[in-house]
Amino acid sequence: MPSRRELANAIRVLSMDAVEKAKSGHPGMPMGMADIAEVLWNDFLRHNPANPKWADRDRFVLSNGHGSMLLYSMLHLSGYDLSMEEIKRFRQLHSKTPGHPEYGYAPGIETTTGPLGQGITNAVGMALAEKVLAGQFNQDGHHIIDHYTYVFLGDGCLMEGISHEACSLAGTWGLGKLIAFYDDNGISIDGHVEGWFTDDTPKRFEAYGWHVVPGVDGHNPDAILKAVREARSVNDKPSLICCKTVIGYGAPNLCGSHDCHGAALGDKEVAATRENLNWKHAPFVMPDEYYKGFDARAKGAKAEADWNQRFAAYKKAHPALAAELERRLKGELPADWAQKADEFVKAVDAKGETIASRKASQNTLNGFGPLLPELFGGSADLAGSNLTIWKGSKGISNTVSDGNYVYYGVREFAMSAIMNGVALHGGFIPYGATFLMFSEYARNALRMAALMKQRVVFVYTHDSIGLGEDGPTHQPVEQTATLRLIPTMQVWRPCDAVESAVAWKAAIERKDGPSCLIFSRQNLNHQPRSAEQIANIARGGYVVYEPQEPPLMGIIIATGSEVGLAVDAAKQLYERSINVRVVSMPCTQLFDAQDAAYRESVLPKSMSVRGALEAGVTDGWIKYVGFDGKVIGLNRFGESGKGPGVMAHLGITPENVAVKALTLLGR
Repeated sequence: MPSRRELANAIRVLSMDAVEKAKSGHPGMPMGMADIAEVLWNDFLRHNPANPKWADRDRFVLSNGHGSMLLYSMLHLSGYDLSMEEIKRFRQLHSKTPGHPEYGYAPGIETTTGPLGQGITNAVGMALAEKVLAGQFNQDGHHIIDHYTYVFLGDGCLMEGISHEACSLAGTWGLGKLIAFYDDNGISIDGHVEGWFTDDTPKRFEAYGWHVVPGVDGHNPDAILKAVREARSVNDKPSLICCKTVIGYGAPNLCGSHDCHGAALGDKEVAATRENLNWKHAPFVMPDEYYKGFDARAKGAKAEADWNQRFAAYKKAHPALAAELERRLKGELPADWAQKADEFVKAVDAKGETIASRKASQNTLNGFGPLLPELFGGSADLAGSNLTIWKGSKGISNTVSDGNYVYYGVREFAMSAIMNGVALHGGFIPYGATFLMFSEYARNALRMAALMKQRVVFVYTHDSIGLGEDGPTHQPVEQTATLRLIPTMQVWRPCDAVESAVAWKAAIERKDGPSCLIFSRQNLNHQPRSAEQIANIARGGYVVYEPQEPPLMGIIIATGSEVGLAVDAAKQLYERSINVRVVSMPCTQLFDAQDAAYRESVLPKSMSVRGALEAGVTDGWIKYVGFDGKVIGLNRFGESGKGPGVMAHLGITPENVAVKALTLLGR
């Protein structure tokens, strides 16, 4: 059997060769962290290569995702369905081994990483989910949710601001089953980091409330073993193991230099590394004894079988809890969900309230919350404004692990990436809120949710200049339009309480991507509808108002708080014998996904006189109204003042809409 160092060298050489064949990539980190990976995966990581989705597996997150070949090497060597041919295809089109780890491409990839700092933050979410799921389901004598989350991270992750946000929360929450390995090699792309990164990292993490193991020799297996055992013995704090390593370890001329961070070593250095490591095998040739040294299949199968036995005992003792856990881990909604959700929407319509859509959102949570124990809420220190707390909310803390609501503090970015980790872990439908303007702070986490197609619900209130006196710093203008540009993201801007309930229902039922729910601060009038119109809300766009008398002379498309204004304008025009249809389009992505016949029924090609109304930037509406149409919106920032006054000052009024419509009609 190869020694530990020889096993680690297998990781080094396989990573080096794959990068060399691709002529691009990052060999330095895999070579530097190989000894740590060998110890963690062979001695501690509890996983089953034959079932990468086993519910109680340990999670492994490579936060410094540029070193992806380390993870691909470990997956291949330990027995996952990731062949040597795929290793050879590293960074090639349609391979399972892309340049950064991507969720859904290869088995065993727990999250997409690469944007530094988000991997550790996803891991915080996973560890939080493990803690809360255990709090909700574990019973005396039956600990069926009991696993660790391990993270590799580097200097870059620790420099990114999101790591400060997330790691502070991890300490506050006492996530004792989160263990991070800091690759302290002193190198980043620009060179030696002492010119731009002089933090005392151990003290920083101690201040966060973490257990810190400093000064570990990252190339000494015994020291690594001792450090991990120490970290696992501390169950009330997350742990940071600070590993001193040499980037590109084994490359005789480039190790310790930024020259091996993000480029292939080159033929000469690869040959010199082979000689230096006494590696006598050709590229991509791995002797059987190395596979035996890493093979986790038998151990993993036994670990899962043991867990299955424990779960069977749990199921016998607590059948209702077991059935509920199985349902939630599958991501399935309760059997009576659809019926009760539809009944709630009908009740909201019957009530016909004129309220702010943020309040309608809270009312919906009060209606849906009791039906969905998997709802996992939160707000970035704006719960009283976002109205995300419902009657069944129970806050999660260091000492409370069976709750369903998180107080994230002023941490929009971390909140969003933590929610991604919660969703990836499974068992929950996470939602979190802030003001729409501050979606800007979190934008890359939204993009990652969309890239990974996770069921995450981003709630944004105070959606326009209508919020009033907080002024242009808080008044979103371009945010809704740019959120709509994110592929796979569904963006809802409902016009009243009924559309708000339907938006929540759609986001909860969606399994193939995230949703943004955008709500108002100001009150919005209830819009009367038929049953057919209510059903069509879920199609993203529908006719909300149309005079009965023909002929139809034009169409106004609107969203959110402007739908009511458009209806009022249409009624003013009707008094002048001008018949205008109003289309509410709360979700453009869903409307665009409808069949051609439905889209034609709502926006007939024969009706070329079209306008659009939204209190935001206007360019996105051209595809619906055409270049000859008119878009009333804002291609400027807002003003500080009372909401109605600001709206009137900037022309977002029924009267202005009616005037523009008359102009389009040549009147």
